[in-house]
Amino acid sequence: MIARPAICGAGRVGLGVASQGAGFQISARADYIEAEVGLETTLKRPIVNTRDEPHASPSVHRRLHLITGDATCADVGTLLKVGSTSAVLRLIESGRHPRIELIDPVAGARTLSRDPSFTATVLSTDGRRWSALDILEAYLVACREAVADEAPGWIADGDTQLVLDRWQSVLDRLRVDPSQLGAQLDWVAKWNLLRGFKERDGLSWDDPRLQLIDIQYSDVDLSRGLAAKLRAAGRLESLVSDEAVRAAMVTPPSDTRAWFRGACVARYGSDVKAASWDSVVLLDRHSRPQRVGMPEPEGGTESIWAARVTTSTTSGDLLEHLSD
Repeated sequence: MIARPAICGAGRVGLGVASQGAGFQISARADYIEAEVGLETTLKRPIVNTRDEPHASPSVHRRLHLITGDATCADVGTLLKVGSTSAVLRLIESGRHPRIELIDPVAGARTLSRDPSFTATVLSTDGRRWSALDILEAYLVACREAVADEAPGWIADGDTQLVLDRWQSVLDRLRVDPSQLGAQLDWVAKWNLLRGFKERDGLSWDDPRLQLIDIQYSDVDLSRGLAAKLRAAGRLESLVSDEAVRAAMVTPPSDTRAWFRGACVARYGSDVKAASWDSVVLLDRHSRPQRVGMPEPEGGTESIWAARVTTSTTSGDLLEHLSD
């Protein structure tokens, strides 16, 4: 978690929780992490959050609630953020993860975040010193060995191979020249932009104009957001088409409970009184709210419920069909 921003950090102007120090760092959140393990999300923020809120059947599922990850705009950075975390979870579950125990991971998060050159190191309990790239490489090697050994839970499918190959490519290029990854990683794209303005206008790192660029980078308004402008100019790599993005905005995945939730909203509109991860509240024939539970993430799929939804003109009809 503290090394991962190297491949998926958002970048940030300012050092310290109030940007009291001048400079640039890789992670937007490193300065706000205050504990190794804990329940809080707004105070004493931990690296590992223990919130017990599975949004599914608690006897079966647990939700890993990560609050250390930066919000990413770059497709490649997002792929690596989600993909590497999934791979590391599989390593832990199969007992194949590297045994790297840091003496002070909270301080280490800030140390590694503030060093875009990747020369900074953190100390492990066995006396070894690790750079962010060394830590990420150790985990990547363990992932490749798990695939090669066909370990339980490891399948060399296209998605797994894509993540591991991209992970390797990014690490290799970070070791040579991070600035060449501006089309793949948010922190590098932002860093390149900021350095260009800084050198052109002779600005210092505490200049408010650089702080404005920092904020404007991730503006979701396509006419203002700098990441959006970079993407439109072909300077930020896209892994999915605009058409696929537009389709995903209105078409839920068919193989999860999101399909049922989306179908209800699309078909019954105002008769949907509430919707959450694990339930939908619909009005019955007497305009009384009825809760439909969806405790399983892989329940509520199109294959299970399409026939009942398409033959139900109203939410009342559907509720009667569901009770059949």
